[in-house]
Amino acid sequence: MTNLDKYTKPSVAVDLAIMTVIDGDLHVLLVNRPEDDVAGWAMPGGFVHIDEAPEDSVERVLSEKVGAKPVHFEQLATYGALGRDPRGRVVSIVYLALCPPEVLRDADLAKVVIDWEGEIGGPAVAQMNGARLPLAFDHAAILGDVVKRLRGKLDYSPIAFALLPDRFTLREVQEVHEAILGKPLNKPPFRRKLLDRGMIVPTGEFETGSAYRPAKLFEVKSKE
Repeated sequence: MTNLDKYTKPSVAVDLAIMTVIDGDLHVLLVNRPEDDVAGWAMPGGFVHIDEAPEDSVERVLSEKVGAKPVHFEQLATYGALGRDPRGRVVSIVYLALCPPEVLRDADLAKVVIDWEGEIGGPAVAQMNGARLPLAFDHAAILGDVVKRLRGKLDYSPIAFALLPDRFTLREVQEVHEAILGKPLNKPPFRRKLLDRGMIVPTGEFETGSAYRPAKLFEVKSKE
């Protein structure tokens, strides 16, 4: 049996890209790190304990730092570039989490700004109250990868609906798509394509509290 004591051991961490859409813009949950550690804003995360699986670490971090479990959850990628953490050799497993805005009502959310089109990729900018936030570690690049992943899956999967409440209007679905894509969409063809895909069904109910004609409410079609 190989003796692992002769090998150096990098630290393993998990980071959570917790995303939502508010007022037509993509937002991410960030935490303000202490000045005496690695200063700046970062996605919530933590080190994997020796007796934990990474998935267990995610649950612990969510409980300790977020207090809410996102609706949609998937592993994004593993980041291990040399020097990504000034404290030492750290490999981070990043998870993408999507939820409707009411889940993050009391959290510090930053608007995610992208200056590249399509699925080209590149770093993202985070803004809060119109001001650009300094992002710690490699989190600007990671947030860019998050947007690239979302854009890549938008057309063939129901991933966008994880950013919506259980019942939603077609207008809200379009706003989520536009927030992810970073561009406006033509309403008639978008709605026609959306309904033709058969992913959503009408509930027979209408939205309340609207100053205009109430819109129909839809929900994701059950797989049963």
